[in-house]
Amino acid sequence: MMKSAYELAMERLQKQAPTVKLTAEQKAAIAELESQYAAKIAQREIGLREEILRAESHGNEEEAGKLREQLARERQKLQAELEEKKERVRQGN
Repeated sequence: MMKSAYELAMERLQKQAPTVKLTAEQKAAIAELESQYAAKIAQREIGLREEILRAESHGNEEEAGKLREQLARERQKLQAELEEKKERVRQGN
């Protein structure tokens, strides 16, 4: 039987980056990190959205735009921190 292109691609991927089996403790630690960072991101979004709405209601689109950019940067920064910490857990550090 011939393998599909998908099956062949998955085999190549598995050889390049083998799947790492996580322990229950690692899975729990990653879940906890994801929960903590979801809360941090939500907290920043709530705070900055209020400021954005306030700026918009006063007709200050420039300020609102700056705040949107700040929110995007902070969200990216927190997401990067989360990924870094999750990778440390996966590595066993």
